[in-house]
Amino acid sequence: MSKLFSPLTLREVTFRNRIFVSPMCQYSSADGMPNEWHHVHLGSRAVGGAGLVMVEATGVSPEGRISPADSGLWSEAHAEAFAPIVRFVESQGAVAGIQLAHAGRKASTEPPWDGGHLIPAGDPRGWTPLAPSPIPFREGDPPPHALTESELDEIEHQFVRGARLSRAAGFRVIELHMAHGYLLNEFLSPLSNQRTDRYGGDRETRMRFPLRVTRAVRAAWPGELPLLVRISASDWAEGGWTLEDSVAFAGRLKEEGVDVVDCSSGGLAAHAKIELGPGYQVPFARRIRAETGIATGAVGLITEPAQAEEIVASGSADAVLLARRLLSDPYWPLHAAEALGVDVDWPRQYRRAKPATTPAASARA
Repeated sequence: MSKLFSPLTLREVTFRNRIFVSPMCQYSSADGMPNEWHHVHLGSRAVGGAGLVMVEATGVSPEGRISPADSGLWSEAHAEAFAPIVRFVESQGAVAGIQLAHAGRKASTEPPWDGGHLIPAGDPRGWTPLAPSPIPFREGDPPPHALTESELDEIEHQFVRGARLSRAAGFRVIELHMAHGYLLNEFLSPLSNQRTDRYGGDRETRMRFPLRVTRAVRAAWPGELPLLVRISASDWAEGGWTLEDSVAFAGRLKEEGVDVVDCSSGGLAAHAKIELGPGYQVPFARRIRAETGIATGAVGLITEPAQAEEIVASGSADAVLLARRLLSDPYWPLHAAEALGVDVDWPRQYRRAKPATTPAASARA
């Protein structure tokens, strides 16, 4: 029996399998609005059989976007634009989720295919990035604006508003983005947080604002719906955030009502040296799960069905999150089921293309 294709229940939401679509920036929005591209992009992954289809990092405010082309969720109009996409994803048997984010000091940049460089605040398309401390991501860039405590109150409000608008749009999962060097991750790492107030200092005080946002979102999000958090389990840089820090943080997230820690890494330090390889971040998910008891998601160069099956079957993680592999093949879950000998339902419009299940495959299922 395949563990990868067994249902997973979090609170009162059941996912048909443990293949989750990782949030992937599309840089295809105007004024944060989702559009036909997002409908097709997200809808095709739901048709393709994923258990959770998650919207890209979505700015909780205009200045919280990575680029001017990012999706956003800061008004009822944004929620209304997301609603038909959510309805289609759910109609195909997947659960619709959204990653709420604030880009922090990595905001106001061009899309990657236009170079990804900083757009100056004086440019009509740019703005001043915000951060815990006035330390730029790249050497030579102007320093970001260091947030005051009253401005942190507003950031918290923006995340809470994003949670309420997410529910209005029909989403059943929220993931808070605390990874890849964006704002909440910046508070955690000593490389980017050098504050001297109650939100800076040792690990406990650096965790304070991300935990405060988590607590506020959990209170605003219905109790029957799951809350996920994506973390960078390591900065991969000397003097930065470590796996040991992540284990401690994950335990605190569990206490705040978080249901899954999505274990990524890196993105905070431009000089980081990351040791890439198939499943290179799975050990993070395995250790956090083992030491805290919280459910985890594994992400990072997971490409093969047998590899994904082994990750969840071994107890290294409760789900796998795929990104590039699902960009190249939206129907990877259907193909993975075939490879693993699991008989799953195909959309009726596509059933004529479904390979015949062999007796041997049935025996393996």
